[in-house]
This record gives sequence, C-alpha cells and structure tokens, in this order.
Amino acid sequence: MTISRFEFKKQPPTAEEFNDLRSNVGWNNADIKTTKTSINNSLFWISIFDETTLIATGRIVGDGAMYFYIQDVIVHPDYQSKDLGRAIMCEIEAYLSAHCRQGSTIGLLSAQGKEAFYEKFGYKLRDGKMLGHGMCKFI
Repeated sequence: MTISRFEFKKQPPTAEEFNDLRSNVGWNNADIKTTKTSINNSLFWISIFDETTLIATGRIVGDGAMYFYIQDVIVHPDYQSKDLGRAIMCEIEAYLSAHCRQGSTIGLLSAQGKEAFYEKFGYKLRDGKMLGHGMCKFI
C-alpha cells in the first residue's frame, strides 16, 4: 500500500466522518452540532481518503496570528504505520511555515505515547523548568 493511492484534501471532513474516525481510535465525541462548529472554526485541515472513506486527518486551531495549535492528528487503526501521520504533519508544517510570524507559538497536546512522533518535527516536551508544565481541563 502506498500513500499515492490515497486522496489528500485540504478541507475538513464532515462531522459524521470526523466522529467516526475519532471513534475508530477510541476517542470520545461531542454531539454533531458541537463537532460541526468546531470543524468550521478551524484554521486548516488535511483529510486523507481511501476512495470515499476518511482514513486520516489533522487540523490547526488558534487565532491565526500569535497562537496555533495542532489538533486531531488521527490515523485509522487499519492504516497506521503507513506514513500517513508523517504526511499529515508535513502538510501542517507547510501551512505553519507560510502563516506563522516571528513570535508565534505553536502548541499541541500529544496522545500518550506519541510524544516521540512529534519530537521528529521539532516539538519539545515541556518539563516545567522554563515555562511550567502544559496543562488542560476537560469538560
């Protein structure tokens, strides 16, 4: 299986496709209305399809000037270890290179055990010494 057989689209998936993909990797979903709002408020999307099935995605959220957050880098379990995650990050990094200015901050919350994947793209763990530990709150 090669990446070239898949269709890359710089557009969001539907809310239903997105929630299905999230479910396939064991993530919880918001209701469809909330998912649609979240999708529409994103800065950038890359969606990868195998024919008509969404198999991978990633996006950037933020204010588009000072703060950019990489979010929802997801590859369907049946398609993992096929370089799709790297392809998503390359598309995301290209967008960031074109849109971030000096002084911008790019952040992400890695899924547990995936930190080394993001380190390959220059992201560093916040060890708490200089900037404090990263934090989040779930509702």
